[in-house]
Amino acid sequence: MQLNTIKPAAGSKKARRRVGRGIGSGLGKTAGRGHKGQKSRAGGFHKVGFEGGQMPLQRRLPKRGFKSASAKYNAEVTLGEIDALGIDEIDLIALKQAGLVAEIVSNVKVIKSGELSRKLALNGIAATAGARAAIEAAGGSAPELTRVERPRKLPKKPARG
Repeated sequence: MQLNTIKPAAGSKKARRRVGRGIGSGLGKTAGRGHKGQKSRAGGFHKVGFEGGQMPLQRRLPKRGFKSASAKYNAEVTLGEIDALGIDEIDLIALKQAGLVAEIVSNVKVIKSGELSRKLALNGIAATAGARAAIEAAGGSAPELTRVERPRKLPKKPARG
């Protein structure tokens, strides 16, 4: 076998349509565009979803719901799941290694669901008030995390005039 003799499999490559090349081609005269109308003419196109001036479907239907862009970076872990791990020091890396949260997650919160039978310490992980009370009741520690202050937007400049 030589590189200059390699050909694609029979029937895998189809010749492109040569429209407007006479009656015998089967695509002469109107070139497969039909008769009259916007789509038959050169440059005749309209945007996706256009329905000839009628209110398009995507505008007729009501808007509904909201999908947070930051939701994929947040996760919740229950007390029961942490208790089953068997680790005393819980941080983000430990939860990722255990497979409780996805690799992309950057914020984790412990929620009060399930039982906690031993003491544990949370490092850099938020907890609900109920979960914090349950952890401290078991002899563990869950420091309260403070939210990072974001810089406020600068006031808009007055319009020149």
